[in-house]
Amino acid sequence: MAITYTWAVTGMKVTNVGTETNYVVQTYWTKTGTDENGNTGVFSGATPFTANPDQTDFIPYDELTQEIVLGWIQPVVTGSYEEHVNAQIAKQIADKIDPVTEPALPWAPPTPPTPTPTP
Repeated sequence: MAITYTWAVTGMKVTNVGTETNYVVQTYWTKTGTDENGNTGVFSGATPFTANPDQTDFIPYDELTQEIVLGWIQPVVTGSYEEHVNAQIAKQIADKIDPVTEPALPWAPPTPPTPTPTP
C-alpha cells in the first residue's frame, strides 16, 4: 500500500530570549497519510526547541512560514520515531479498510429491542 504524506504546523508556543521576542520553543504538528484509495490516517505530534540566546540566524515570528517551521520539525522526526509515526498512520488506514468490530458474544442472550415510547 503506497501512502502519500503531508505535514502541517498546527500551533506554536513562544517566549522571550534575550532581546528577541516570540522565540519559538514548542511546535505542534500533524502528519497525514493518504493511500491510493483516499483513506487517511493522522498523527499529531509536538516538538520542543531549546531557547538559544546566542543564535545568529533568528527569524522574527511574523516572518516565519509553515515551510520554515517544518524545516525545523522534520529533521527531528527521523529514524525509529518516524517509523513509529508512519506505523500509526498506516494502522489507522488499515483499520478503515478492514475495521475491527466487537460483536456480541455468540452465547450471550440477544439484546432486547429498545421499547418505542407511546404518545
